[in-house]
Amino acid sequence: MTENNHQDFNNENNSLEGEEINTPQEQNEVEATSTNTTEENEKKEPKKNKTGWQMFVSGIAGGLVVAVTGGTLLATGAFDDTLSEAEPNEETAEVASSNIAESDVTPVINEDSSSLSPAINQVSDAVVGVSNIQQTSLWEESDPAGAGSGVVYKKEGDYAYVVTNNHVVDGAKDLEVVLTDGESVPAELLGGDQLTDLAVLRIDAEHVEKVAPLGESSSITVGDTAIAIGNPLGNEFAGSVTKGIISGLERSVEMDLNRDGQPDWTTEVIQTDAAINPGNSGGALINTSGEVIGINSMKIATATVEGIGFAIPIDDAKPIIDQLETEGEVTRPFIGISAVDLSTVPAQNKQQDLELDDSVEDGVVVAEIQADSPADEAGLERYDVITKINDQAITSMMDVKNYLYKETNTGDEVRITFYRNGKLQTTDLTLVEQPVE
Repeated sequence: MTENNHQDFNNENNSLEGEEINTPQEQNEVEATSTNTTEENEKKEPKKNKTGWQMFVSGIAGGLVVAVTGGTLLATGAFDDTLSEAEPNEETAEVASSNIAESDVTPVINEDSSSLSPAINQVSDAVVGVSNIQQTSLWEESDPAGAGSGVVYKKEGDYAYVVTNNHVVDGAKDLEVVLTDGESVPAELLGGDQLTDLAVLRIDAEHVEKVAPLGESSSITVGDTAIAIGNPLGNEFAGSVTKGIISGLERSVEMDLNRDGQPDWTTEVIQTDAAINPGNSGGALINTSGEVIGINSMKIATATVEGIGFAIPIDDAKPIIDQLETEGEVTRPFIGISAVDLSTVPAQNKQQDLELDDSVEDGVVVAEIQADSPADEAGLERYDVITKINDQAITSMMDVKNYLYKETNTGDEVRITFYRNGKLQTTDLTLVEQPVE
C-alpha cells in the first residue's frame, strides 16, 4: 500500500513548568531564618548537664525521631532527586566504613535487565535502506523517487537477500540498498507481490555481514514488547529504533489496489503502537529476543489517530518470500471471472434482469468470463449470481479472492452455487494457476 498520508512534524519548544527554583534572595532568606533560630537558642538559659543515663535515653529517642521522620519524608516523596547529588560527609563516611567488615561487603553490578540493546544489536545491521530510483523524463537523469527500508534475511553463496514492501520498489527503474555504514550498492528485484505488499531484492554477499533471524509471529501475544527498526523519512534517520507493544493480532485491513474507491483485498496484519513513519516501510518489527516477527508495512495517519501501525506477520510472509526468491512471483488459484457485488445492483435490475426475489440479498453478479478459463469450461455465463464457493458464502469479489487464495490451491475442484434467471444451480470447476498479467 502506497503511503499517501504524511504527518507534519512540528518543532516543540521544551519548557520547564511547575518547578520551583530559588533565587539568590530566597536562598539568603532560608539561611537567615536558620541563623535567627540559632541565635534565639543561644539566648536561652544554659542547659543543665545531663547524666550518662539521660544522655543515653535522649540519644535513643532522637534516633527514633530521625528514623520515623526520614521514613515519612521518603514515603511522601518530599526528598527531591537532587539530594542524591549531595557530597557525603567525609567524617561520617570514614566512621561508617570502619564499622563494616570487608566480608560483609557484596559488590553490586548495576545492570539494567530490561535493556533492549542485545536484541536491537542482533538485528540493526541487517536492517537497510532501499532507494527507488526513477527516471521522470527522457531528458533527465534518474533520481531517487522514494526511500524505504528492508531486512537482510538470508546470505547464501555470492548473494544476500533483502525483503521489503512492494510499494517501496514499485515503478523503480533502478534500486539501491543503503547499508548501515552509508554505502549504497546496486540491487536486483527478484519479484514483488501487490496483494501481500512484499518484494525480494538481491545484492552481492560481500557487502553483508549480518543476517536478521526470522522468528514466529504465531508465538506473540497482545501486550508483548515490539521494537520497530527502519529508516523513517529516508536515510537521514537510518537505523531508528522505536518501542511499543503488540496492540492487536489478526487485524483485517482492506486495501484498494487499483484506487477505484473499492477494496480489492483484505490483509491480516499485526497492530502495534511502536512508531512507524514514512520510510519505515519494509523494516523489521522484532521481539525482545532480536527475532523478526513482522515486516513493517503501513500506518493510519490522520490528525485524530495516534499509535496505530501495522506489520505483515512473518509467518504469512515466509512462503511469499520463498516464492518471490525462487520463482519471481506468487502462484495463486484462478477462476476466470470479473464481477460486481449484488448489493450495488438497483432493485429494478435485480428483479427484471436477474429475476431474483427479495430473499437473495448477497452474492456477486458475473460481468465478464475469460475465454478458456475454469469458469468458461464449467459453463458459467454473464449475469449469473454466485452466492457460494463450496460452503463459503460470497458477498463480494473480495470474498472470492480471499477464499480462493487462502483456502484452496491450484488443481483443487470447487463447487459453485449460483442463480441463473432466478433459479438456483450448482457447477463444479477445477482451479488453475493464475496467468501472469
